[in-house]
Amino acid sequence: MSPAHYPGSVRLYDTYSRSLVELPAVPGPIRMYVCGPTVYARAHIGNARPFVVGMWLRSWLRATGYEAQLVHNITDINDKIYDAAPGASAELAALATEWYLEDTSGLGLGMPDRLPKATECVPQIVHFIEELIETGHAYASGGDVYFRVASFADYGRLSGQKPDQVEQGEEPSTLKDDPRDFALWKANKPATEDTWWDSPWGRGRPGWHIECSAMAEDIFGPAFEMHVGGLDLVFPHHENEVAQSRALGHPFAQIWAHNGMLRFTGEKMSKSVGNVATIRETLDEWGREAVLVFFLTASWRKPIDFSPETMAQAAARRDTLRNAFTLAAADHDESGWPAFAALLDDDFDTPAALAVLHEWASAGQLELLRRGLRVFGLESLSERDEAPAEVVELAERRLAARAERDFETADRLRDELAALGWQMRDEPGGSYSLIRDS
Repeated sequence: MSPAHYPGSVRLYDTYSRSLVELPAVPGPIRMYVCGPTVYARAHIGNARPFVVGMWLRSWLRATGYEAQLVHNITDINDKIYDAAPGASAELAALATEWYLEDTSGLGLGMPDRLPKATECVPQIVHFIEELIETGHAYASGGDVYFRVASFADYGRLSGQKPDQVEQGEEPSTLKDDPRDFALWKANKPATEDTWWDSPWGRGRPGWHIECSAMAEDIFGPAFEMHVGGLDLVFPHHENEVAQSRALGHPFAQIWAHNGMLRFTGEKMSKSVGNVATIRETLDEWGREAVLVFFLTASWRKPIDFSPETMAQAAARRDTLRNAFTLAAADHDESGWPAFAALLDDDFDTPAALAVLHEWASAGQLELLRRGLRVFGLESLSERDEAPAEVVELAERRLAARAERDFETADRLRDELAALGWQMRDEPGGSYSLIRDS
């Protein structure tokens, strides 16, 4: 059963208007496009944040009564892939895509409704570029095609940059009419690029920015409700998406929801810095529930610091929420739910919602707690695993040792239980409960 909800507007912060904006009325639809990873290595834990935010938003909107759909793309044509696997870029992209899907599946939130790949959308991309050339917003040059930034008056509005001060430093080329122009199509470089597609401008492949405009519009049409992605993508990636689509008169995304960056002990996590922990490593070390609680601790659009200390704190909070279900439930008080819902309706305030979950845990409001955890894929914390006979025997022996004040044996048996993945919690009156570690 999905959580009951109480009427109220849902608001999110929009980067484009720099304000809180109300979503369309229930039932919507709310169509969300999330910028996914460029697949050339095992995804780091920072890559999980836009995935988690997108999946949580879809979960909450559906619980609220919206028809919510989430599309999350895979960028499998990119310079980084060619650089990482000379002569075998397609093989690496396919393998890294499998890794990403395995690792995000491990978060236990389900999967997006659609997972389009750039390689599956090349004909649509070519058609999109042709339209931009026909309308004077793009031009071919030496086998490349570039978007003419000067042709779009609103360029820079999303990122707050003035058009005459914008530089496209990552794409220097003597083929450009203007240094600010960016590539829509790149001529094949046989020495370093082992994949290509035919086009009216010769063999080549798409630029990064045009891929997302084409994929989003291929699925949703020229207008949809929300574009989600990391704050680091505002410029140039999302700025260029806006320019490409709106230059053709397409409204494109109404709301731009950018999640804050993940920082490793205060510094942005990055492969080039070498301070990367992968999604897989983090899940293996801490468990998926601790990872999700970690992401709850900060506002979705603010930075979040990742470290052994912050993960240990998240794991402790996970255990507190789980342990609530080992205690007797208080009389159910439905009046607590509207305030919780209001926190999520007002810019999806997960830290405040997490505080309410802890209040419910302390007060024994287990039904409310279970419903709240369900929104974030954490309902498993309410499920009690049946301990196997071997574990029960160790627990009984430890209980007997404690009764005989043989604390050395009791401690040893506790360690044996921990090695098997179980915690033994001593309860009043000489009883105990067994809790599986995540």
